[in-house]
Amino acid sequence: MLSLLYGGMTVIAGVLAYKQFAIGPLVVESGILAFLLLVVISSAVSQLHGKAAADRLVLWGFLPLAFSVALIGLVLLLPASPDMPAENLAAFERVHGQTPRIMAAGPVAYGVSLLLNVWIFDKLRGKGRQGGGFGLMVRGAVASAISQAVDTLIFITLAFYGEFPIGSLLVGQAIAKIVLSFVLVPFLILGAVAVARRLDAPRKGLAA
Repeated sequence: MLSLLYGGMTVIAGVLAYKQFAIGPLVVESGILAFLLLVVISSAVSQLHGKAAADRLVLWGFLPLAFSVALIGLVLLLPASPDMPAENLAAFERVHGQTPRIMAAGPVAYGVSLLLNVWIFDKLRGKGRQGGGFGLMVRGAVASAISQAVDTLIFITLAFYGEFPIGSLLVGQAIAKIVLSFVLVPFLILGAVAVARRLDAPRKGLAA
C-alpha cells in the first residue's frame, strides 16, 4: 500500500509544482503537498523495515517518475483532435510543455533530499531499533525539516531560475516545509506506521 502511494506521489509532485499558492504572505509551490507525503512514506518504511528498504523505495521511485516524463512527452507529440478547443489545447501545452524542466529538476532534488531524509531519520534512531511514539515523531520532524530545506534550494533553483524572481518562492517554500515538518509530518508518520502495521497483522498471523 505504501509503495503504491509512494509511486503515485512521485508522479503528481512534478505536475503540481507548476502552480504556486499563497499562505498569507508566503508563496508556496503546490508540489510540496505530494513531496511531504513522500517524506512520510519513506520514513514509515524506514521505521518498519529499516534503512535499506527505505533507500530501495526511494531509488525505485525514479521508475514511475521516468515513465511519467516519457508519457507526457509522447502525448505532447501526438496530433491534437481538431474538435479540441484551441484554448484548451494551448493551456494543456503551456502547462505540460513546462513540465519537462520541472521534472528534470525533480529527480535531482528528489534523490538528494529523500535519501538524506532516510539517512537522518535512521541516524537519529540510534541503537534502539524500536524508537516509536514521541521519539518517532521527533525524528520524523527533524529529518523532514532538514531534508526539505535542501530539497527547496535544489528544486526551486533548477526548476524556476530565470523564469521569474525566485527569492520569495524560496523563502516561502522553505518556511512552509519546515513548519509543516514539525506540525504535520510527525503525526502523518505515526499514522502511516500504525496503518501499515494493522494491514500487515493478518498476513503475519497467517504466516505463523
